[in-house]
Order: sequence, then C-alpha cells, then structure tokens
Amino acid sequence: MSRTSGPLAGLRVLDLSAYIAGPYGCALLADLGAEVLKIEPPAGDNLRKYPSTLEAESRAFLGVNRSKRGVVLDLKQPADLQRLLALVRTADVLVHNFRPEVPARLGIAYEQLRAINPRLVYCAVTGYGETGPLKDKAGYDQVLQTMTGMAALQGPSGGPPEILYGSVVDYYAASLVAGGVSAALYEREKSGEGQYVGVSLLRSALAMQSARLVWADSEARDVGGRDMRSGGITGIHPTRAGWLYISANTPHFWQALCEKTGLAELLVERYDSVRKRAQHAQEIVPRLHAALATRTALEWEALFGEEVPCAAARDVEDMFDFPQVQAGDMVARFEHPAVGSYRGFAGAWKFDRTPGPAAFAAPTLDQHGEAIRAEADRLRGD
Repeated sequence: MSRTSGPLAGLRVLDLSAYIAGPYGCALLADLGAEVLKIEPPAGDNLRKYPSTLEAESRAFLGVNRSKRGVVLDLKQPADLQRLLALVRTADVLVHNFRPEVPARLGIAYEQLRAINPRLVYCAVTGYGETGPLKDKAGYDQVLQTMTGMAALQGPSGGPPEILYGSVVDYYAASLVAGGVSAALYEREKSGEGQYVGVSLLRSALAMQSARLVWADSEARDVGGRDMRSGGITGIHPTRAGWLYISANTPHFWQALCEKTGLAELLVERYDSVRKRAQHAQEIVPRLHAALATRTALEWEALFGEEVPCAAARDVEDMFDFPQVQAGDMVARFEHPAVGSYRGFAGAWKFDRTPGPAAFAAPTLDQHGEAIRAEADRLRGD
C-alpha cells in the first residue's frame, strides 16, 4: 500500500493525533507522497463529532484527514499496544498531540520508541511546549489566539478583542509539523538517525506574529500593532452591493485607486504616504465610500484589475468553481463510503518533477483496520 509518487514517496507516517494541527500536518505529508496511517482510539478522533450538516461524517474531519488509511488501536490494551510498536519498527514518522505526561504512561514516549527504531522521526504537538509551568495544560487554537495578543489586535482599536475563526493557529502549526518533519527526514539522510520534533500552538501563535513581536529596548510597553495598521484605507469597504477589500499602500497603487475612483484630488502631499493617510483617514474614508457606492464590489474588482490590489468578499462555496482555483487543480472530487461523492481541497503543493499522488477521501472509523492489524501481527511474528 506504499504510495509511489511525490517527494516523500515510500515513507510511512503513523498519525496518532486528533483535532486539527497534528492531523492536518499529516495530511500535508500525505500530499507529499507519504503513506499515512490514521490511528484512532475506539471512540475515534473527537473531530468526527463536531457539528456538521453532513449526517455521516464531520465536514471538519473530512477536510483535515484526506489521503489516510484508518485503523482503531486501543493503546490501553496490551495487544493493540504491541501492534503499534510493531508498526513503529517499520515507520519513518510518528505524530501525536498528547499532553507531555501521557506518552510515557502509554509506553510510547520518544525514548521508548527510539529504542525500537532509532531512525524514527517523532513529532509531538503540544499546546505550550515540553517545559514550563503550562506544559501539561490543554491548548486550543482560540485560547492561544486570546492569550498571545492575536485577539486584541484583531479587534478594532480601543474595542474588545475578537477571535479570528478558521483555526488559523492550528493550521499554521500543521505547516510547522510538515516542515519540521520534512527537515528531520532530510537530516536523517545524512546522520542515519531520527530525532524528536516539538511543535506547539504557542510557538505557532507567536511565529505568526513575528512582524509584531519586536520590542526595542528604547520603546515603551505599548508596542502592540501600532506599526501594522495601515489606517482606514487598506481594509474592507462597503460598495453599492457587497464588500471590497482594498490594499493601496504603495504610491503606485494609491495613485491608481484615486484615479479609478475619480478622487484624483486626493493625490496631494497631505496624503502622499501610508502614515499620512492613516493620520487623515477620517478625511479620506468618507469620500472613498461615496465613490465606491457607485458600483458593486464585483464591478470594482473588474475595474481595478491588476492596478489596485483588491478582492470582492466571497463565500467559501464560491471557491469550488472559481476560475483560478480550477486552473490550479486545487479542488478534487472524492468518493467516501458513508458521505458519498463530494468535492474538497486537493493538495497544498505543486511539484513538476515529483508530483504528489492523487488525494483520496478521509477514512471512516477503522476503515482499513483489519488489514493494518493483520500487517502488525505479521510484523510481531518476524
């Protein structure tokens, strides 16, 4: 069952993680050609139980767990633990998101598995890292958004904090999983040894704010976000019908915006920099809104073309047939034993010489369990 195309073809990943960060990191590894075994407890990944208009399966689970084979192993039962350990002997990567104190109790801590397979790349996804006062605390995307200042900066200046929905910290952590594991696999080619790779939601949330997380010794405490807001010009604006995001920070784009909207009188020294426009936003924005009210968001998007970076606000459903998405083969059709036929995201990378394999649907609970347990039992007998 090894996958035969993609940069990571021939490698096997054991995915013991749940929710989003670890599982989607493993889905990205599957996009790269790795064979991924989704190993779940008898109750299944909790993401399967998330609210969904689909009756047979959670939409979130389908989206996060594409291109994996699924097996149920109860690691609290000696026979299933031995099956996992047998699979570890032939695996290249293991990913989990247990709290730091749990793996040793289950018998799957890195030190324990390294003795079985010294070449194993062992990736642990935690909320807060392996050390420190919060290391055993459960971490969740929106908790970390709120803790690390993301929610405060997402909200309006002087207003209440706001969550950015869409699990952005989880998905960025998933990218760190795929990148960290791939780097460790590359290093293994030189050293012949695996290693521990730690990814945390805290590191993910802070990494996403690297442009804000700079505090010079000469500055006062109030660093937060003051350099990153472009004033009222760059942002989402109302039109005659629909909403339009506009980014016009460079002189070239600012000039094009003013000319296209009939506001050439704003091309004066008073407004000739991002900082000045931010200072005088209360003068500019009402005039901009009045101009935008003459057309719809889609009409402005077409009129601005390549001269003013912008986008009409769309629903995610519009992406399924969006021409640019179609041109990039970013959406594929999947066949699922319970859900039936559906369309979904096809993969995150494009390689010209070693393209990844075609994506396939996320597994039902224990869909491939009989075959995988039989393989593990054969390995135990070797």
